[in-house]
Amino acid sequence: MGVASLKMGYFYSMFVHRKKNRSGSTSIVVVKKVSGRPQNIKTIGISSDEQEIEQLLKQGQQYIHDFGGQMDMFINYEKQVNEEYMANYFMSNIENVLLNGTQLILNQIYKRIGFDQIDDHILKHLAVSRLSQPMSKAATVDYLKSHFEEDINLSKIYRYLDKLHNTQQDKIQKISIEHTRKILGGNIGLLFYDVTTLYFETEQNDELRENGFSKDGKHSQPQIVLGLLVSKDGYPLSWSIFNGSQYEGRTMIPIVEDFVQRFNLEDFVVVADSGLMNKSNISLLESGGYKYIIGARIKNETNQVKQWILSLEKHDGEFNERKKDDIRLIIGYSANRAKKDRHNREKGIKRLQQAYKSGKITKENINKKGYNKFLDISDNVKVSINHEKIEEDEKWDGLKGYITNTSLPAKEVYEQYNGLWIIERAYRITKGTIEIRPMFHFNPRRIEAHVCICFVAYKMYKELERVLKISGIELSVDKVLNIAKTIATIKIKLPRQNKTTSRTLILTKQQNQISKLFSEDHWKNIQEF
Repeated sequence: MGVASLKMGYFYSMFVHRKKNRSGSTSIVVVKKVSGRPQNIKTIGISSDEQEIEQLLKQGQQYIHDFGGQMDMFINYEKQVNEEYMANYFMSNIENVLLNGTQLILNQIYKRIGFDQIDDHILKHLAVSRLSQPMSKAATVDYLKSHFEEDINLSKIYRYLDKLHNTQQDKIQKISIEHTRKILGGNIGLLFYDVTTLYFETEQNDELRENGFSKDGKHSQPQIVLGLLVSKDGYPLSWSIFNGSQYEGRTMIPIVEDFVQRFNLEDFVVVADSGLMNKSNISLLESGGYKYIIGARIKNETNQVKQWILSLEKHDGEFNERKKDDIRLIIGYSANRAKKDRHNREKGIKRLQQAYKSGKITKENINKKGYNKFLDISDNVKVSINHEKIEEDEKWDGLKGYITNTSLPAKEVYEQYNGLWIIERAYRITKGTIEIRPMFHFNPRRIEAHVCICFVAYKMYKELERVLKISGIELSVDKVLNIAKTIATIKIKLPRQNKTTSRTLILTKQQNQISKLFSEDHWKNIQEF
C-alpha cells in the first residue's frame, strides 16, 4: 500500500519497506520517493519474529494512510486558497462585459448576404440595432456603446443617413437582389406587392408627410405610404415611399416599372390584392407586357358577370373561369372562407346592434365602408338594419375572384395569389420586431434612409430565418434573438502578456440551443445556397 502526492511541483510516492539488517533482524521503514530518489521517512520497528514483522507492516501501512489523509487535507486547503486567489485575480482583471450575443450572430448574417461590401460600419451597427433593440437614433448611440462597445456619436449617424440616401441605396438593393436571386436558384419569378402606412410623432404636414387613410389607425397624424416588393418566401426586393395621401392603387406600377428596368428582370408574374385592382393598373400592366395575378372585386362586376358568379355551383376547392380577350376571371369557392365570412358579418352586425341600442349610430354612419353598408335611413331620421342587404351579402360567402393574363392552371393561380400572406408577414415583422414606426425624422432624405436601414434589417431577419432552418435550430428568429440578448462576452486583461483576451459565455440550457451560432467552424460549414 502507498500514497502519491503532488506538492509545489514535486511528485512523490510513499510505501512500506522491509530492510534486512546484518544482525539478521528486519527493519520496517516507511520510505518516500521524491523524483525517483528514496528517502526514509520513519522507522516503524525492528524484529526477528515473523508475526511481529507482520504487525509492524500493518502499522507502517496505517502510518502511510494517516499521513496521506493529512496531506490531502493540506493539499485541499492549498487548493481552496489557490482557487479563491485565482478567482479574485480573474475578477480584478475583467475589463468589460458586453451583452453582444445578437451582434455576434447578426454580424455573420450581414456578411453572408454581402452587405459588408458597403464600406461603412455605421450601416451594420444601425441595422443590427434595429433587430437587437430598436429605438430612436439618440438612444441607439448609448445602446451601441454600452452593449457592443461601439462609440458613434449622434451627429455622425445623421451625417451617415444623408450619405446613405445619396450614394448607397442602389448598391444595398443590388446586393440584396443578387443574394435573393441565388437563394431562389437564379430566377425570382414572382413579385408580390402591397402597401402600408407609416405614421409620424408630429402633427405637422409637408409635401411628403400628409394625412390620409391610415392602416395603423393613426388618422390624426401625418403619414407616408410605403410600397414593398417581395419575392417568393418573403425576401425583400424593392421599396418606394409615397405621399401620405396617395391612393394605394396608383403606387404599384411606378415601383414595378422602376424595379424591372433597374435590374433587368424578365419572366416574372406580379401578384397583388384587390386593393390594387382597377382598370388603370390592368391597362398599364397589359401595355407594359407584364404577367399578373390580382384579386378581383367580384361584387363590383357588371350585373351579367355577377349573375354568372352567383349561378355557379359551390364545391369546396373547385374553380370556374370566364375569359374576356386575354384576361381570365377565375372564381373559387372555399367552405372555410364561407365560414369566416359568416363569422365576420355576424360580429359586425352585433356591433351595429349594440351601437344602435346605445344611440351611437347617426346619419353620418350611413353608406360608409365595412358593415355600415347594412344600415338604412328613412324619413331622414330613423336608422335601422336592412336584413335584405344581409341576405344578399350571404350569397357571396366563400367566393373569391382572381384576374390574370397568365396561362397558369386555375389552382396554381389561386396558390400563387395566396402567397400574398408573406408580404403581410413582412409588414408585421418590420412594424413589430424592427419597429419601423413611429418615425421621428422630418427630412425626406433621412426618412428614406431610415426605411432603407429597416429594409436591410428585414433582409437580415429573413436570412437568419433561413440559416436557422439549415442549422437544424427549431426556434423562431424572435426567440433566437431574445436568447442571444442574454449571452455575454467578457474581456479579460492578461498583464504578463500585455494583451486582452475575450470569452463568450454559453451557460444555460436555453443558450446551448443556439450555441452553434457562436462557432466559426459552423458558419464556415453552412451551405451557402
